[in-house]
Amino acid sequence: MRVLAIASSGGHWVQLLRLKSSFNDHELIFASTTKANEVMVKEHEFFPIPDTNRNNYLSILKTTLSLTKVLVKIKPELIITTGAAPGLFALLIGKIMGIKTIWIDSIANVETISMSGKIAMRFADRVYTQWPDLANNKIIFKGNIL
Repeated sequence: MRVLAIASSGGHWVQLLRLKSSFNDHELIFASTTKANEVMVKEHEFFPIPDTNRNNYLSILKTTLSLTKVLVKIKPELIITTGAAPGLFALLIGKIMGIKTIWIDSIANVETISMSGKIAMRFADRVYTQWPDLANNKIIFKGNIL
């Protein structure tokens, strides 16, 4: 299976990297908002994507176009993300394209699911939390990454 693993830099990226060994039997491709992250996944194909947030409409457009190009090029069967906004947009575009999607909410969200996680709950195939108290009929707890 061809899997796109995507996350913003920082903690989201660190959590995503900790999942890498879970995909040893799959073709794993990475994307992140910082080109420098490529050195951490040298053995995999890597795509830099522009960062964005909900307050900058021009950057949302640039990120959406970039992600669409990547998804059309690599044709993943699954997209997995630990966040933040670029990962959410990748899931949304992927869902429109018929790709399976997984959102893993950051371990930093102890008391409530993140805003992006709440949006992902509306369309992602699976949404995971890293805190048992946040699990419900739409959000799955299977442990934490860190």
